[in-house]
Amino acid sequence: MTLRIEKHSDAHRTAIRLIGRMQVEHLSTLRALMDGSGQRIMLDLRELALVDLEGVRFLASCRKNGVALLRCSPYVKDWIAKEQETGK
Repeated sequence: MTLRIEKHSDAHRTAIRLIGRMQVEHLSTLRALMDGSGQRIMLDLRELALVDLEGVRFLASCRKNGVALLRCSPYVKDWIAKEQETGK
């Protein structure tokens, strides 16, 4: 299983839906999509099945920088919180 990325934009925001398994090799593509949007960004994580450590660190950085993480699974939320605690 790999990562599928769907991007939907309107006049005010961009929603990026992550489906499948997010690993470190997907982060450059995801960063490029986010950097090119120029709008408020929301990541929809409802269908994110698996994520590696670098992916969790990326999501923690996104959240810290004001990106909304929508429908994030409890285990990913907990992992993000733990990474933020240890990263202080």
